[in-house]
Amino acid sequence: MKHFNNLILASNSPRRKQLLEEIGLQFEVKTIPFEETFPEDLASDKVAEYLAIEKNKAHREAFGDDSTIITADTVVIFTDKILGKPKSKEEAKKILQILSGKIHQVMSGVCISKGEKQVSFSNLTEVMFRELTEGEIDYFIEAEPPLDKAGSYGIQDWIGKIGVEWIKGSFYNVVGLPVDQVYTVLKEDF
Repeated sequence: MKHFNNLILASNSPRRKQLLEEIGLQFEVKTIPFEETFPEDLASDKVAEYLAIEKNKAHREAFGDDSTIITADTVVIFTDKILGKPKSKEEAKKILQILSGKIHQVMSGVCISKGEKQVSFSNLTEVMFRELTEGEIDYFIEAEPPLDKAGSYGIQDWIGKIGVEWIKGSFYNVVGLPVDQVYTVLKEDF
């Protein structure tokens, strides 16, 4: 395993932190406030990578060029629209009702930089939910409020375990970080 000096995960996501720990990387979590906004005319499949790049620029300015900085953003896309993190339990319920019985996409964008070098990429996974009952949705929202998750769910949560029929692509991308690609980019480019 290659050792990376001054590796920073610039994310508050406990899932991203756990994934990087599970592959044996030594890093610290450091973040600064960042408003996740993007141009209205930006295609939905470009948003995650755009936000990861913008986050990386902001963190690079704050932390300097000596560190290798990893930033990421994950969005849920349904009919070319971004379904972000819900602002309330009611909004989470509406989002899950929309996704119930349908296919949607989960797109993660990642940006890794050190000094002048920067590599960014995105990863797309298709996810199919079976029809979810109102009772299942209500139970999940009360038991595991999904207010910190794009699309109102985590595939590793109860609703993901009982509701996801199939995925096409990276499971870990849906969790929040295509960790295999992150590892490959770190190994080959940094």
